[in-house]
Amino acid sequence: MIQALINRYKRMRTERFLCQTYQYQYAFIGMGQHSLTNLYPVLHYLGVPLKYICVTSERKARLIEQKFPGVKSTTSFDEILNDETIKGVFVSASPSSHFSIASQVLRSSKSLFIEKPPCQSLEELDQLIDLQRLYGSHVAIVGLQKRYAPAVQLLKKRLNKERLINYDLHYLAGSYPEGDALFDLYIHPLDLVCYLFGKPEVTAFQQIAKDSYLLMLQHPHIVGTLELSTAYTWTDAEESLKVCTHSGIYNLLQMEKLTFSPKSSSLLGIPIEKIKSHHKTVEYLYTRNNFAPILTNNQVYSQGYFNEISAFVDSVEYRVDNVLTSLQSIRDTYQLISTLKNR
Repeated sequence: MIQALINRYKRMRTERFLCQTYQYQYAFIGMGQHSLTNLYPVLHYLGVPLKYICVTSERKARLIEQKFPGVKSTTSFDEILNDETIKGVFVSASPSSHFSIASQVLRSSKSLFIEKPPCQSLEELDQLIDLQRLYGSHVAIVGLQKRYAPAVQLLKKRLNKERLINYDLHYLAGSYPEGDALFDLYIHPLDLVCYLFGKPEVTAFQQIAKDSYLLMLQHPHIVGTLELSTAYTWTDAEESLKVCTHSGIYNLLQMEKLTFSPKSSSLLGIPIEKIKSHHKTVEYLYTRNNFAPILTNNQVYSQGYFNEISAFVDSVEYRVDNVLTSLQSIRDTYQLISTLKNR
């Protein structure tokens, strides 16, 4: 009897996955390491019908058709824009080219998935927002995947019920000579605090080294400090967030682990833990299980890549409104980056 129930559950789970199919055609602009590692595997797993891959190199285009049977490689962006069967376009090219490519996709009225950063200024972002409204592109989503990370979603739900006090964020990486650290790296932690805590105001700012900053931000209901730095090492890079609330302390580490430590109670303002011994309690709200190699334990899932791509394709196919990173939604992030650049 038990074995029959187990078999039935496994069969239903498999059939549910197989029944989730997509009918529209899509194109992908770009073939870099990030795309190959984090985006293409998700498209393959979901079975997203990819008709084109567009690159700038003729040699790379020939190699793509050998590597991806059934996908047409092209160096002509116009071929994709003029193909009415293409409903959605994924863009993960060089950051400097994103604004131009995104503008053309939106003018074609196709839905757009654009990796971060979608553009290089708040003014360009507003232009993209206007283009989406003018040409009626149904979906335009930015690849700020941390909003879709399971740990972040759980943390946001918990914080919505808490009385917030302060937070402390550290984003510590190694040297970054190949690009703009603010737009290429720090856009992630800055967008994360905008998403979790609301519109920020910069109350303190100090540049301590090249591409290294100490910040204090004031949000509507919380104040936070941030250390953003490329003065450390990529071998042991760190991304951590500690949030202090009236009931306890939340710790988020690398999108891999989320814990909550409740505070000790007090009597007439005196902490009970000072009067008698207190055993620290740590509640593990989310951890990535490294033992079982299934989808939900994969870093592509825990970092949010899987959910962001699913949200985009589901919105294009089924008009499901579960997009967390629309162009309009990241204006606070770009306003913050603009303020930091001006300083």
